[in-house]
Amino acid sequence: MKVTVIGAGNMGGALIKGWAKKGEVELTITARTQETLNKFTQEYPAIHTLLDNAEAVKGADVIVLAVKPWLVEQVIGQIKDSVDFEHQIIVSVAANVFTETLRDYFGCPSANVLYVMPNIGAEFGESMTFLAPAAGVPADITDQVDALLQQVGKVKQCEEKQVAAGNMLAGCGIAYIMRFIHAMMEGGVEMGLYPKDAQMIAMQAMKGAVAVLEGSGLHPAVAIDKVTTPGGLTIRGLNELDHAGFNSAVIRCLKAGLVK
Repeated sequence: MKVTVIGAGNMGGALIKGWAKKGEVELTITARTQETLNKFTQEYPAIHTLLDNAEAVKGADVIVLAVKPWLVEQVIGQIKDSVDFEHQIIVSVAANVFTETLRDYFGCPSANVLYVMPNIGAEFGESMTFLAPAAGVPADITDQVDALLQQVGKVKQCEEKQVAAGNMLAGCGIAYIMRFIHAMMEGGVEMGLYPKDAQMIAMQAMKGAVAVLEGSGLHPAVAIDKVTTPGGLTIRGLNELDHAGFNSAVIRCLKAGLVK
């Protein structure tokens, strides 16, 4: 499969690196500067690079728009005359630019357009990606994109209206989880650990928690009970989180980014 990624910033770069490491697709990428492109080819020599977006999309099976939302219309204006709408699939990772708008920008109401929201874990094959096809996109095309995105993590097919919630949980959620790890580190340092050791311990604890939930299939509340003994240390810490409004704070931070 030939994949062209337009835009090599944080999100586009994570997808590019994830696919390049996997080595199962032929990648062409674009960026604003040759300097940016050179950084990718130094690490991944097999990647094809171009500064011309219109030229880059020619012959691609999948075109990935990985630019900032306010640049989407401009970029589509550059490439739409070069797109073969009957044979090429268009994937956009621009937040809150929905498929109907993308089709309007392309001037093609039948374009095979999909709205996708990955996260930076894609670079390491651990993205949680949400995939929402436009109305009328055939199931086999959606499945092709699903398989492509599975190369860089897990994929959830959903409706467009669900992508925002998924992004807050999995995209922005990465930052919230990192903040929690950082807080654990600071607590570890206060208790006498070196920062590097505290970070390693906090990250391994996070991995362990995920492994337990994945391996057992337990609801988190049930799994918590397994490590919470009456009068023990764990329940004291959990109660302190409750006193500080931990659950409410997490829910509020997730809802804060939803577009009204």
